Amino acid sequence: MEINNDVVKNKLKENGYKLTTQRRAVLNVILDRKGEHLSPEEIYDSVKIKYPEIGLATVYRTLILFEQLGIVYKLNFDDGCSRYELNSGTADHHHHHLICLGCGKVIEVKLDLLENLEQEIEKQLKFKIVDHNVKFFGYCSDCQNKS
Repeated sequence: MEINNDVVKNKLKENGYKLTTQRRAVLNVILDRKGEHLSPEEIYDSVKIKYPEIGLATVYRTLILFEQLGIVYKLNFDDGCSRYELNSGTADHHHHHLICLGCGKVIEVKLDLLENLEQEIEKQLKFKIVDHNVKFFGYCSDCQNKS
C-alpha cells in the first residue's frame, strides 16, 4: 500500500489521533524525501522553513507516533543518531544498508540474500524469525576516489 496523506489520516483516526498541521508537515517532508534516511534534526530543518513555529520536540513526538503506527521505521546506523524511513508496507521490507565511514552516506541494498539462511535457521533451530537488519560499513566510491 502506498503511504500518502489520506492513508496516514485514516490510520491516525483509527487510533484516536488527528492529522494536525504539524504532523502533516513532518509527513510531507518524509514523503518528499522518500528513500532517504532522515534524522529528526534533518526533518525539523526542512519543516521549519515553511512552519517556523514548530519545535524540535514536536517533530520527535510525531516520529514516535508514526513509528508506533507503522508509518515509518526507526533505523540505527551506530552513528549516535536515529534515522527514519517511510514504511512502504510491502513484503520487501528486508533491505540492507551500506554506511560510508568517510562521508556518512547511506545506500540501500534491495537484495535480500539472507532469505535462505533464515529458512535454514528456522528449520534447524526451530526459531521463528520475523525480521533482520544488516549493516555493512566501508567507503563509498566517492570517498575511495578521494584517497
